Amino acid sequence: MLDIALAARVSPETLRKIETGRVATPAFPTIAAIADVLGLSLDAVWAEISQSERATAPTGSGHRADVSFPRGVAAAG
Repeated sequence: MLDIALAARVSPETLRKIETGRVATPAFPTIAAIADVLGLSLDAVWAEISQSERATAPTGSGHRADVSFPRGVAAAG
């Protein structure tokens, strides 16, 4: 994780907070830099976020669906 943070020019603590969801809305340049270091297109990141939001939308039972992200891709919010 340290290598990724340094390559993306963000602090390791910032990356850790993004990965654990403690930063609800990370800045776009931060996400773009991390995605670039991970070799992900912004389209791929957006698709993961959009899929996550659909999968975690409340159901009739009031429960949220479990979602798994590829290694190195953090859940938003």
